Amino acid sequence: MKNVMRLIILMLFAPLAFGAWKEGVNYERLSAPQPTDNPDRIEVRELFWYGCPHCYQLEPELHAWLEKKPDDVEFVRMPAVLGPNWELLARAYYTAEVLGVVDKVHGAIFDRLHKDRKRIRTPADVKAIFTKNGVLESDFDNAFASFAVVTKTNRAKRVRELYGATGVPTLIINGKYRTSATMAGGNRQLLEVVDYLVEQERKAAGGNAAGK
Repeated sequence: MKNVMRLIILMLFAPLAFGAWKEGVNYERLSAPQPTDNPDRIEVRELFWYGCPHCYQLEPELHAWLEKKPDDVEFVRMPAVLGPNWELLARAYYTAEVLGVVDKVHGAIFDRLHKDRKRIRTPADVKAIFTKNGVLESDFDNAFASFAVVTKTNRAKRVRELYGATGVPTLIINGKYRTSATMAGGNRQLLEVVDYLVEQERKAAGGNAAGK
C-alpha cells in the first residue's frame, strides 16, 4: 500500500519536478512580442508596484534568484501604472534609476509602505526618502521633473497594452511570455517557470549553456 501511495504522489508531482510547465496554465504567450532592451541577452522584466504587498513578498526570493542569474540573462524592473494613483511611485523608481541610486532607495520605498506602514502620497514624501538616503534635494527635483523620467513613466502606463498585464507582480520573459505567482502556484514556482522559459529561449537561439 505504501508503494502504491508513493507512486501516486510521484505521478502527481512528476510534471513539476521535471519542469513540465504548461502554456496557458503556468504562463501565457503575449499576443504580440515586444522588443527587449538588450537583444543580445534573454530579458526577464518584472512589472511591479511599490504599493503591492505581493511584490514586497517576492523581493527576498527575487534577490536570491538575481544572485545566481546567468550572465546571458538581463533583468529589468518596470513599475507598472495600472491606475492613476500608481504613477507617483513609478516616477519614484525612474527618478532613482536616473540618479543611479536604485540600490539605495528601492528597498527603502518598499519598507516605508509595508514595514513601517507609512503612506507615500506626494512628491515631497518621495523626496524625503531620497534625501534620507543621501540624495541632494536639487538633484531629486531635477531628476523627478526630467524628460527621461516623464517619458519612462508614460511608457509604464502602457503595460496593459504592451504586455497584457492586469496585475502585479508579473514577469515578462524575453518580450514573449507572461507569468505570475498565481499562474505558477507561488513565488518559488514563479521563478522556476522563469528559468524554464529562459532555457526555452536559450535553446531557440541555439545556445546550450548559460554562459556564466
